[in-house]
Amino acid sequence: MARAGLTVDRLVAAAADLADEVGFDQVTLSALARRFGVKDASLYSHVRNLRDLRTRMALLAGGEMIDRIAEAVAGRAGKDALAAFAGAYREYALAHPGRYAATQVRVDQDLVADAPAMRRTADITYGMLRGYGLDEPDLTDAVRLLRSSFHGFCALEASGGFGAPRDVQASWERAVDALHIALEHWPARSAPRP
Repeated sequence: MARAGLTVDRLVAAAADLADEVGFDQVTLSALARRFGVKDASLYSHVRNLRDLRTRMALLAGGEMIDRIAEAVAGRAGKDALAAFAGAYREYALAHPGRYAATQVRVDQDLVADAPAMRRTADITYGMLRGYGLDEPDLTDAVRLLRSSFHGFCALEASGGFGAPRDVQASWERAVDALHIALEHWPARSAPRP
């Protein structure tokens, strides 16, 4: 029988909080059980295993992150939308390092298809990029460019990897400017080779 008051939503939220405190990789079912003062076995009536918990954390964090991005980009287009998107992404990544790490976990595509937050993420991201006149497969390539650029910058910033005296915010703004230029001047696809 499930312990009174213990729900999947409470467990996932507590796991996300724990991830922000100690790091995503340090979240275990045992650590979460200790937080609730229960035995590990009590959690298995709510989550199947650690992978299930981490997937749920990824979906929670992805939903939180896209909510902030959606609010930031609402009513904006072009460079203004890109800068708002990038800024909200970076703010979330730096303010919630454990949750952000959860968003980098590869999630089963069947779960993604059924997750409203993931569909919303695709809709907002692809919608912003369509403003640059992109369509497939360029949309997917542009998403990968933005994600890898934002993630790389945030990971380096969070770990203290920028040692030069240049202001990090100034570098961020220049990087967003460069991405905007790249998106405006997206290279044409070459013809397939015979």
